[in-house]
Amino acid sequence: MPVRFLSVGDRALAVEFGNIIDRGLSREVLRLDRALRAAQPAGVIETVPTFRSLLVHYDPLAASRADLERLIAALLDRDGGGATGARLWQIPVCYAGEFAADLGEVARLTGHTPAEVIKLHSSVRYHVYMLGFLPGFPYMGDLPPELALPRRADPRLRVPSGSISIATTLTAIYPYQSPGGWHLIGATPIRFFEPARTPPSLLAAGDATLFDPIDADAFAAIHRAVENGDYIVESEPIAP
Repeated sequence: MPVRFLSVGDRALAVEFGNIIDRGLSREVLRLDRALRAAQPAGVIETVPTFRSLLVHYDPLAASRADLERLIAALLDRDGGGATGARLWQIPVCYAGEFAADLGEVARLTGHTPAEVIKLHSSVRYHVYMLGFLPGFPYMGDLPPELALPRRADPRLRVPSGSISIATTLTAIYPYQSPGGWHLIGATPIRFFEPARTPPSLLAAGDATLFDPIDADAFAAIHRAVENGDYIVESEPIAP
């Protein structure tokens, strides 16, 4: 599918690479994002990677859509090698009791035991496709096919912050209490968005995550450390 340029009002331009959730498309979106940030063209205010496109916010008094389209078209042919800045994060998750409201139902629907669901979910290195819905809310894939389920038929009005959820081919983390229609199979005591932090979101598009199963006592201990500002989430750079 050829790249498409789509106007989003008079202050943003979407560069669309395809129409599916796919890691290959994500790599192209993120490569263009890095190239555009490195070029620092006049008038560009912010870039927002999504599953299949890059949204470019710009000042129409400093740059025209036509100028940006020409610049971006030229950047599409550039090599996207080198350091990406992406990191691999180790996320502690408790898959027990009150933290896993839908674990039994997910096990029943998928034909697995709860222990098998936990093993499947925590055995995958997930790719952060994008942030959205809430500040710092990561959409991550790809979920093991054995766990693929549609969204819940009855969304909840209140999903606790830190909830680990699954739906379709994705897994996600709720950084704040909010409504939600995904299946809840665990929770993490980590904070994923803090306005005073730089950057405020812990994860970024292009990062990766590994989920580390912990028990309720470990959850409580980490939660106390997080509240006291004494906990650092383990991470390491991802090689290009």
